[in-house]
Amino acid sequence: MNKLHVLVLACFLPVIHLSCQEVGKFDNGYRGDSVKGLQAPKKAVSFLVVGDWGRNGEYMQLETAKQMGAAAAQLEAACIVSVGDNFYPKGVVSTVDPLWQSSFEKVYTAHSLQEDWFVVLGNHDYKTNPQAQIDYSKISRRWKMPAHYFTQKLEVGEENETLLVFLDTNPFEKKYYTDEEDLFRENVQAQAADTITQKKWLDSVLVNSKAKWKLVFGHHPFYSAGKRKGLTDDVASSLQSILTKAKVDAYIAGHEHHLEHDVLPGNLHHFISGAGSEVRPVTNNLFTKFVAAEHGFMSFSVAEKSILVQVVNHEGKLLYNYSIQK
Repeated sequence: MNKLHVLVLACFLPVIHLSCQEVGKFDNGYRGDSVKGLQAPKKAVSFLVVGDWGRNGEYMQLETAKQMGAAAAQLEAACIVSVGDNFYPKGVVSTVDPLWQSSFEKVYTAHSLQEDWFVVLGNHDYKTNPQAQIDYSKISRRWKMPAHYFTQKLEVGEENETLLVFLDTNPFEKKYYTDEEDLFRENVQAQAADTITQKKWLDSVLVNSKAKWKLVFGHHPFYSAGKRKGLTDDVASSLQSILTKAKVDAYIAGHEHHLEHDVLPGNLHHFISGAGSEVRPVTNNLFTKFVAAEHGFMSFSVAEKSILVQVVNHEGKLLYNYSIQK
């Protein structure tokens, strides 16, 4: 039986053990929807990634959530990752903000989505009280954001360790420091001094890790074939070289409201899964292997020698798959 071991390095939390069984033909009683063509690799632990979603169920958020539930059930997903912009238009003001119910708890209701959600902050989450999303981790059983940045370990078998690193990329965006919204600007400025600390922490975590697979998550992409094509230099110039030097296998982001896969110089796989609700038009770019202006999400199935990435839209259609080999 495969197990997911959760280890938080940025704060003190107990280790959580979650089981993930292989998908077989045995009838376990599930009668929900399924995603046609979705592969469930043997001896792999799977998780879903969604971003830019919190719109009270509108803009196809509910439809996307339904298909997430179906995919998570098929894959027996061990967890879900959110890559930020969790609540539109301006985050939440407290741990009892009504948006917790209307945009999260009452949207992602499938039994398969009651596993842990590991979450990063997006720019919209900074517009009121980003600390409230960290504090919600003390209230919710499934919401896991213990700090602005933190790590987890994912294990399949005895020798296949995967390091998951979660970043706060917002303070690396230079234009946010002069934004016209006072509270947003002040919240970002409050984290300014921490950018150097976060970079040193990231470098240390990656360099010292013995994990076979290294995956890093943040809200802002390094590259885009969407609205911000050519406008991703701030975060890329601050962080990309650290990931490349450490031979990180993939960086997964949101911010751009579409689905995308790129292979950047240094063989860094770069994914954008920011289509949890509203979507925007896309074009193409030099290193882009796949891009789609469709509502949806991604799944990652981590095995000993490969990571299978699958992209699913809000109608349950499999749009793309790719296997990262090692």
